[in-house]
Amino acid sequence: MQTVSLTDTTETTAGGGRIQRSNSLVEDVYEAIFAQLMALKIAPGSRITVDSLVKEFNVSHTPIREALGRLEGEGLVLKTHLIGYRAAPQITRRRFDELYEMRLLLEPHAAAKAAAAMDEAKLNTLLEAAGVMSRREGKDDRLRYSNFARQDAIFHDKIMEFSENELIRETLSHQHTHFHIFRLMYHSRVTEEALDEHEAILAAFGRADADAAQEAMRVHIEHSRDRLLPAFD
Repeated sequence: MQTVSLTDTTETTAGGGRIQRSNSLVEDVYEAIFAQLMALKIAPGSRITVDSLVKEFNVSHTPIREALGRLEGEGLVLKTHLIGYRAAPQITRRRFDELYEMRLLLEPHAAAKAAAAMDEAKLNTLLEAAGVMSRREGKDDRLRYSNFARQDAIFHDKIMEFSENELIRETLSHQHTHFHIFRLMYHSRVTEEALDEHEAILAAFGRADADAAQEAMRVHIEHSRDRLLPAFD
């Protein structure tokens, strides 16, 4: 049984056992379910039974329902009246193509704007986000993968914030793009190669080079698309 508690400070795998604790029980439960969704331990489209999670985590119904509500807001869980919860279905190839078309239209331009307005404080924020992604703490690759997915979303969102176009930022955020894309395939290549590409983006930001930032972001998104295309084979 996987036990979630406020006082436990040890680590678990995404598939069971102990997890890294935070200060909030709901947050702990959320993190545990999120990791299972990202690692595909909870399969896309499958039913999520609250009672089963209560037994697995040894907690009451309330934190489970609150965590599932948060995941519903992030597009990873769906709730149907009188039926209950299920994991969101995997995105289709058409949706995948549409998401990447949108990203290629919006993110390189936003990266150029962010680079042109870059200062030391903003660069440090991006470097910190990238540093968190590059850490290889713990022994559980799948837990690291789910953590990377969230940090990657934060990294890209910060770039959109620094581009100072809230409509673009809100549009990308509303699609929960990174969570759905990362859920397509669990593979170390997805993270390791992305880190190299992030370095190129950061280097352009460090020089406040708008053209280089735009090109580095374009290359990163295109390579991300190509890495994940085999998921549809």
